[in-house]
Amino acid sequence: MTMDSLTKTVYAAAEALPGGAPATGSGALHMMLQAGPMVKFVLLVLLFLSVSCWCVIFMKYRSTRKAKKESGSFLNHFRQRKSYAALYKESQQLQDSHLGEVFRQGYMELNRLSRSAESKGLQELKSNPDMILENVDKAMQKGIRAERQRFEKFLPLLATTASTAPFIGLFGTVWGIMTSFQDIGIMGAANLAVVAPGISEALVATAIGLAVAIPAVIAYNHFSNAIRIMENEMIYFSEDFLDVLKRDLMKKFRSENPPSEPVRLAADM
Repeated sequence: MTMDSLTKTVYAAAEALPGGAPATGSGALHMMLQAGPMVKFVLLVLLFLSVSCWCVIFMKYRSTRKAKKESGSFLNHFRQRKSYAALYKESQQLQDSHLGEVFRQGYMELNRLSRSAESKGLQELKSNPDMILENVDKAMQKGIRAERQRFEKFLPLLATTASTAPFIGLFGTVWGIMTSFQDIGIMGAANLAVVAPGISEALVATAIGLAVAIPAVIAYNHFSNAIRIMENEMIYFSEDFLDVLKRDLMKKFRSENPPSEPVRLAADM
């Protein structure tokens, strides 16, 4: 048989096939639809995890991006501040800023101590900046922990999906292969035509499991690193704010004030 006649024979056989060779996408969809009940259940679980993870990814992307943008604006206000009271009002317009939230926690504690010193006449508090700075630092540390918890919300879902999705898919594959071998025993035939369809349908579960896990682990590592960076930014800002506040308090306590006039720690700064 010549090469031309062989080529014509192959083309004739291909044209004789009903509908031709299926596309890769339609073939995978066909295998998922033809899978057994347990494999279909596994695929539904993986689909739910995938949709949930992508929702978390988009939500975290928007929240971290907005927090970085608003924190940049807050830092500009902080450098150009006229008073802490005015800066506090400006920071209230930046509710998603993690640096702004740390400042608000520290300022509210400073304002509370100022009112206590004025109302109760606490001379020790007025003349001891270290006590004030210690309380303000504690308040800001609480704010840092609260902001970290806010950014880490729903992040464990990505870690759980990244670690369990491949095994969930593997479970569906093993179950599908077991079913295929049971069918072989029932039919009494062990040729490739009998084994291949069931095994290929089962292997789809492993492929889907990997497709779900890979974006989840990439997103988890990305957002974990972003959260660590923002936490360091909050720590550095709290230290800078305490240094600036210490200088302002020392200047105020050293200034000459009438003994009867109460010292305002927050409103006048």
